[in-house]
Amino acid sequence: MLSKILSGGVVGVDGIPVTVEVDITKKGFGSFKIVGLAGKAVDESRERVFAALENTGIEFPKYRITVNLAPADVPKDGPTYDLPIAVGVLQASEKLPASLDLSQSMFFGEVSLDGSLNATPAILPLTLLAKHQGIPNVYVPAINAQEAAIVDDVNIYPIDNLSNLVLHLTGQKRIEPIKDYSFENRNVEENETYSLLLEDIKGQDYAKRALIIAAAGGHNIIFTGPPGAGKTMMARVLPSLIPSLTKNEAITVTKIYSIAHLIDPHTPLIITRPFRAPHHTTSRVGLVGGGTQLSPGEITLAHHGVLFLDEIPEFPRSVTESLRQVMEDRTITITRAKGSVKFPASFMLVAASNPCPCGNYLSEKPCTCSQSKILNYQQRLSGPLLDRIDIHSFVSAVDPRIILNPKDVTTTTGPNSASKTDSENSNPQNYSTKNAKQIIARARDIQNERFEKTNITVNAEMPASMISQFCHLSDELTEVLVTASNTLGFSARSIHKILKVARTIADINTEENIERPHLLEAIGYRKKNNS
Repeated sequence: MLSKILSGGVVGVDGIPVTVEVDITKKGFGSFKIVGLAGKAVDESRERVFAALENTGIEFPKYRITVNLAPADVPKDGPTYDLPIAVGVLQASEKLPASLDLSQSMFFGEVSLDGSLNATPAILPLTLLAKHQGIPNVYVPAINAQEAAIVDDVNIYPIDNLSNLVLHLTGQKRIEPIKDYSFENRNVEENETYSLLLEDIKGQDYAKRALIIAAAGGHNIIFTGPPGAGKTMMARVLPSLIPSLTKNEAITVTKIYSIAHLIDPHTPLIITRPFRAPHHTTSRVGLVGGGTQLSPGEITLAHHGVLFLDEIPEFPRSVTESLRQVMEDRTITITRAKGSVKFPASFMLVAASNPCPCGNYLSEKPCTCSQSKILNYQQRLSGPLLDRIDIHSFVSAVDPRIILNPKDVTTTTGPNSASKTDSENSNPQNYSTKNAKQIIARARDIQNERFEKTNITVNAEMPASMISQFCHLSDELTEVLVTASNTLGFSARSIHKILKVARTIADINTEENIERPHLLEAIGYRKKNNS
């Protein structure tokens, strides 16, 4: 008898439909074969399904069994096909009612040897596949049921073991579908605790200002300065400042983490923006993705979030240079002999660097490096890569009095920070985590309204075609930018970066047009040393 069970696999971050065809022939010797470009994990399903059915008390058919995974020209891997193969064997061996119609159901899950179902990766993209295919019923391991329930308008049946599934399919004991997982756009500040807050950083008003602007507009930023000045602290305070993910963003990020086996079954929906901080020994494949299974890398895991590269000059040059195209396209296409996949990679890059090997160049402490060593160290980051970073902020060493008695020391902002006419809340000295978060959220709201009918959300994502529309300058300011460009040698990309940053500064100050202080501050952030 022939049985056809609907299932699916994953290519990149999206599900693809796979039909599991099971044929049992009573002629010839008993065998169990899986065809259709099955990988090692799928081929091992034979042993898992055999043991699971036997240990469940269901006699495994001792005939010739052929399982075909269609389409046969697409590679399949992973344990997702265990459950549909088991159901197909049951139906083809006539252990399920002949009248049972499974054409409106999809099955995903790894089967244990005792018949129970184990946690299975990529359940969310597979459930989304079922919805897109118009399949109303989805059977998944009970431990993954909450993850699948993120998708609305689909009946999710949680399966503990094969015994309960058989009782359900035969009509003896019904399994009730679980309720949809409700998305709560909760206030992260009130529900999450952070190990580091903006108030914990003493001094560094200019760097704080740059950080707020970067967070408000989703801009790439690099902090350069001597050791111990607070560069890493600046980056690690970002999770407490950036807004939560929207529902669509949360589903996209959760899909990625589901494929990467990084989902907590108890809190399946990720609503906080990712913050990835790979070590400088990370390989190029680890950063951009790939490998034998074409898995997502750190840049994809940072999608809709932050990628922090601490001590960025210490990364191999081949690793950092691999970011150049990604930072422009916001996607990564990985092509290998096995195939080609496309991963999303729209992240905010935050980098930290010392100015020289000893770290004291341009600081009050004496630098022990020769000019050749300084030059070689700084050349570890190419000009094209630095040109793609919107904001360059120099972080000076902190006065010990500020650290020990911050209330007794009056600090000042950097030379290119907000003008005195800005609102009080825009003054870096008045920033607390709560205050800064409100300012960032307000600027993001303005951008959401501006880009409502587009697929972008922040100023940093603006293509060139939108810059002239949303970053218009008066004739006077145009001359200012032209003069600065001729003097400092800005590239066309740099000019666009300046306009985007100026637009964000205007949004922070709730200004409709870009004014002179906004433009001058944005120009200041293009210099590698703006202390």
